Amino acid sequence: MTSLPFTRCPILFEDEYLLIIEKPEDVLSHPNPGTPKTACAFEGKYSLADRRFDTPQSRLWLIHRLDQDTSGVLLAAKDPGSAEACRKVFEQGEVEKNYLALVSRKPMPPRGQWRDALVERRTGTGIRAFVDPSKRPNALLRYTLKENFPKFNLSLLEIGLMTGKTHQIRAQAAYHSHPVAGDRLYGNFGFNKELRGSLDLRRLFLHAWQLKIKHPSKNEILDIRSPLPETLERSLEKAR
Repeated sequence: MTSLPFTRCPILFEDEYLLIIEKPEDVLSHPNPGTPKTACAFEGKYSLADRRFDTPQSRLWLIHRLDQDTSGVLLAAKDPGSAEACRKVFEQGEVEKNYLALVSRKPMPPRGQWRDALVERRTGTGIRAFVDPSKRPNALLRYTLKENFPKFNLSLLEIGLMTGKTHQIRAQAAYHSHPVAGDRLYGNFGFNKELRGSLDLRRLFLHAWQLKIKHPSKNEILDIRSPLPETLERSLEKAR
């Protein structure tokens, strides 16, 4: 069975209920107003109100999203019931979403959590997230140091995203003085320029490598993984 009418992205898992893909960097999870020609994860017309694609093959319900510059595992459902079940476990925090991020400096302690209050503000170029210390925390992530690169003052972190706020990892990492490498919105322009030269890093180093979720119709937990893209692997090798 082929699902090319659904998507042009690599398929990580598919059955009659779900379609899970590997979204490349620079591909939108869904169309945004003002960027109609940008490639999207799935084909066809998109309903923002229903979070649904009307693809050439059938309808697909988008369950969550990844930033355009972030690559990795992206989930869609093939029927309303499966979509409702998947969205429910997301809302209840019963999903594991794990990322790999290359960040500036070495976090201390090497394992911990960031709990902050994120607020969204519309700017001339879109939406940005900011930490407001005066407000009650609504964004939580856990991080673990996987590898440190002292020569370049970089660290590879595994991040477990406990909530799903806009630009959450990027905004929190920058606020805690560990901006994600290659981040053109929240990062450091001069630092990114240095990394382009030394590591040939020309994109945001943020990848959604694992999604664990209960199947909506079967008594099993899906553990879907996406390997780090070759371009990011090459940058890590240069850092080593």
